[in-house]
Amino acid sequence: MAVKQVEHAKPDLLIVDDDPLITDTLNFVLSRDFTVYVADSRARVKSLLTQLDQAPKLALIDLGLPPTPHRPDEGFRLISELIAHSPGMKIVVLSGQSDETNARHARTLGAIEFVAKPCEPETLKALLNRSLQVREAELDAAAESGLLGRSLLVEKLRQQISQFANAPFPVLIEGESGSGKELVATSLHRMSQRAARPFLALNCAAISPNLVEPTLFGYAKGSFTGATTSRAGYFEDAQDSTLFLDEIGELPLELQAKLLRVLENGEYQRVGETQSRMSNARVVAATNRDMRQEIRAGRFRADLYHRLSVFTINVPPLRDLGEDKRALLEHYREFYARQARVSAFELDAGALAVWLDYSFPGNVRELRNIVIRLTTKFAGQKVATEQLQAELDMESLEIELPGLAAGQDFKAVLEAAKRHLQLHKNFSLDNTLSQWERGYVEAALMITQGNLTQAAKMLGIHRTTLYSRMQGYGGLAGGNGGGESAKSPRPASSK
Repeated sequence: MAVKQVEHAKPDLLIVDDDPLITDTLNFVLSRDFTVYVADSRARVKSLLTQLDQAPKLALIDLGLPPTPHRPDEGFRLISELIAHSPGMKIVVLSGQSDETNARHARTLGAIEFVAKPCEPETLKALLNRSLQVREAELDAAAESGLLGRSLLVEKLRQQISQFANAPFPVLIEGESGSGKELVATSLHRMSQRAARPFLALNCAAISPNLVEPTLFGYAKGSFTGATTSRAGYFEDAQDSTLFLDEIGELPLELQAKLLRVLENGEYQRVGETQSRMSNARVVAATNRDMRQEIRAGRFRADLYHRLSVFTINVPPLRDLGEDKRALLEHYREFYARQARVSAFELDAGALAVWLDYSFPGNVRELRNIVIRLTTKFAGQKVATEQLQAELDMESLEIELPGLAAGQDFKAVLEAAKRHLQLHKNFSLDNTLSQWERGYVEAALMITQGNLTQAAKMLGIHRTTLYSRMQGYGGLAGGNGGGESAKSPRPASSK
């Protein structure tokens, strides 16, 4: 059941930790200044968010969550999901898994602070208050400055926003994750005649598929278990305003026909009602998927795509914006220095060259997080190339490069390889390829519990080829026949 979130004077805070002693203590201490919501797992967070009209402004989360509390994987996934659900949420990580690699990766994913356990409650409270100030300042800055940059691509973006803002027809915004699609959507609303009305946004990827319909269209009392009252949906609440549907490519296929009907004639029905209602909400949708490919794969209706894309805006990736990388650096450097009440850092000539040549696979969101870290660590200092390189986290490289074997777009792999070469002075192609090969071989052997035939099939090579390569690693295969097995060689990362 989805319920309306009551307005509070205190800011909302989500605490996620599987240790009840920690959550009880933090709840007791922090509830004086925040409205606290508590969850003990990623699944519980998803359930909680479906019950709230608006996500909490702040989150304090542990990395070690069920079902793998001794590893940071669930925490990393949760950070990504929270940022996808609510890009403006400020996340502070409080974790015992506090080595530098985890801290750096958490920040790369979008966390604003990383604190090792144990930590004094007053210190946490100060960090949360500072994070809240950053959040509010970012919202103000976005409203005042709009789209930054002087490149031809950004100028074209501004012209399209101005041209389409007052039209009543849908707009489809396409672009990579972190490129600023929601900023374009809010700019369309702010420059329209609907600007006096609230701007409503729903991330279609962040809500359970069975809740999308009642969330969009509302529901009648008794229409499903837990529906104890009737409730309006987003289309009703967005009357005379703008409704932003982010990640529209994630919308379940069975609901796409109902959305098409609203777009064509404004008609919809609450779940559990037969009465038709009317909405004049202006729909703006966004996606980071290739919608034509989704249509060919049968995952998205062609008629809905054509209805949504009456106007189409393509948000360029940051890597294509040239000198705008410098403009964004200057803007956020000064902005966060003012917020922290410190002097702004500077990049030396070598570091600036690396900055301008860097591809920013995470786009503006990644750029902003890097500036925040540099402001924190090097306030009032000149940042050298080596110091900047330390902030250009290599974790994403380990995610992007294997995509070549999975059929990933070659352009993305090319960007990842370019980044790797820029950041490693003593690069060796032979060593790099050897490490990747051995990693895949060992992974296949682990998955198949050492069965050579199955591992070779998984890798797409002949069993004798796999055997030969294993001998090169120092691991010996034994046995014969289809069920032969081998002890996996020692991992390359082991010491």
